[in-house]
Amino acid sequence: MMPLNSKQKKYLRGLAHKLTPSAYVGHKGLTENLVAEVDTALNAHELVKIRFNDFKKSDTKKELMEILSQQTASQLVGLIGHMGLLFRFRTDEAKREINLP
Repeated sequence: MMPLNSKQKKYLRGLAHKLTPSAYVGHKGLTENLVAEVDTALNAHELVKIRFNDFKKSDTKKELMEILSQQTASQLVGLIGHMGLLFRFRTDEAKREINLP
């Protein structure tokens, strides 16, 4: 997947505004179940919102989001406050719902 440019990220952040979080990162951090849950959500929706409950430092959240994006083969769209956004196209082009500008 090609890296997202700033215009595409802005478009995806706009789409994500109405989404509810698909996964919550608690005090245990990244677990196998969390990674599997996010992977399933990406297969179903392409764009997912992840909420951080226990992490207050932005550096820690950014690091966890980068690890999660690598493990799910997705791209980090943004990290705003306690919310992170990940995006990955569906493998079947006919089922893709999001068309990037």
